Amino acid sequence: MIRLNLILFAALLLCALGVVTSQHKARKLYIELQQQQDLAKQYEVEWGQLQLEQSTWATHSRIEQIAGKQLRMQVPQPKQIQVVTP
Repeated sequence: MIRLNLILFAALLLCALGVVTSQHKARKLYIELQQQQDLAKQYEVEWGQLQLEQSTWATHSRIEQIAGKQLRMQVPQPKQIQVVTP
């Protein structure tokens, strides 16, 4: 009887240690999940900022300004434009 009680007690201890270990791992994984979600939110904010910056750099007025200053391009006069039909 005592031997059975010791075996059951040892099984109980092993189960208890297993529960504690699994809870600890679950908490660590949950913390890591939260960190990764925070990082994903930061990347979304940065992505939005980069899209806004890209749209700012690609405005027609900016492109025309750069084409005129750096490349010395200019808008053609209406009489210089030819329409080609297919």
